[in-house]
Amino acid sequence: MRGLIRWSSKWWPGTIPLAAIWALAAWVNTTPLETELAGRSTAALKDILLDKSKITVSGRDVTLAADAFSEDGRRNAVAAIAAVPGVRLVNDETRLIPEAKPFVWAAERDVVRVTLTGSSPLPATKSKLLEAARADLGGVEVVDQTSLSRGAPPRFDEAALLLLGQVARLKDGKISISDNKISLSGMARELGGREAIAAALKNLPAGFSVASNEIKAPPYIFQANKDPVASTVTLTGYVPDNNARTAIVAAAGRKFFSEKVVDNLKTSLGAPSGFSNAVVPALGALSRLSTGTLVVTDREVKLSGDALYDAAAGQLRANLIKDFPQGWQLKADLSVKPAAAPVDATVCQQLFSEVLSKGSIRFESGRSNIDADSAGLLDHLIEIALRCPANNIEVAGHTDTDGDGPANQALSEKRAQAVVDYLVRAGLPASRFSAVGYGSTQPIAANDSDEGKARNRRIEFVVKEQS
Repeated sequence: MRGLIRWSSKWWPGTIPLAAIWALAAWVNTTPLETELAGRSTAALKDILLDKSKITVSGRDVTLAADAFSEDGRRNAVAAIAAVPGVRLVNDETRLIPEAKPFVWAAERDVVRVTLTGSSPLPATKSKLLEAARADLGGVEVVDQTSLSRGAPPRFDEAALLLLGQVARLKDGKISISDNKISLSGMARELGGREAIAAALKNLPAGFSVASNEIKAPPYIFQANKDPVASTVTLTGYVPDNNARTAIVAAAGRKFFSEKVVDNLKTSLGAPSGFSNAVVPALGALSRLSTGTLVVTDREVKLSGDALYDAAAGQLRANLIKDFPQGWQLKADLSVKPAAAPVDATVCQQLFSEVLSKGSIRFESGRSNIDADSAGLLDHLIEIALRCPANNIEVAGHTDTDGDGPANQALSEKRAQAVVDYLVRAGLPASRFSAVGYGSTQPIAANDSDEGKARNRRIEFVVKEQS
């Protein structure tokens, strides 16, 4: 027995190299087989939709880990690998991706980016929606935070693509799908955008419906800026249609007697009720300012700038709102232009002649009522009169030759007196002014054309030297 033990102790160390040789032989023989089975198994899954798939091989046993999008997908994947020649056993570690209840997807836009959240049913859908968002939004940053989930309603892709097209029409807001219900909120980027989105929603695929649409239109803004340095009145913003645009530009041309009207207006839906009836008198108020800005937002009119004299500022604050349609509001932020230095009679006459060469005081046809379009011109004449307080001024009325002489004489006198009354209501002393009518006796143009007659129908200011 003792001899046997001694023999065994000598034999045992020799088994170690032998085991190493066996292990090496096994590794050399199995590694190519495992690599081949991994490649065959991967190829077997190429037509089966899986996510995060991973194949590991040990000998002839294959372990499959993957996220499947359906129970059929799981079974088909395992069966496909089991059918690979050489595979002995398939260890199934697949799982179904989570099911979303409800299935929610959303696109939210803020100032700098669009963020996609919620669920996508398939990797291809996730990629397609991300690419579509980047294409539709023209360079806006798009962040995709969606995850893969089961439970999407039929035709989800079609509905989501249509809604992404509407995100481009938003300044900010959110559009979402919850199962087959659509919800929208936010502010449209441009006027008419809200209506365009509503029209597009009529093309949603069958089965989808709008649960809520709270898209708001941007403020409907019209703006006019009077620049005395450039001698322009620039109109920007929106008007309801081309007819309103033509009428408003024409009204501005009548009211601003010496400024060029620059028309940068656009037409759009969404104008508040009574828009044109508020804008036209508001333009008349702006024409009475030395410099100023008019902003019409929804049913509010904001007028700011410098009136030409104290009484004008008071009149604008008190009376302008009376000219607006019901429900409109006025916010007037008016100051008074600093008074210019006094001038002598010669300069005063020059200034009157210069202003009246650019525009004429208008009256209602055949009557002595002053047309409201002449308010701006009259205020400029009042400003000049304030600069020569020591001089008396004759307001002379003239007509063309249409009609009989006595009627023209009477009309010229009444019109001259109407102008004097306007000046006195502005705070000028009545004693400085005299109204004189000359009828058709002092024409400055031939009365054989409409243009000549229009020139003869006029009011002149004649500065009188002190005696």
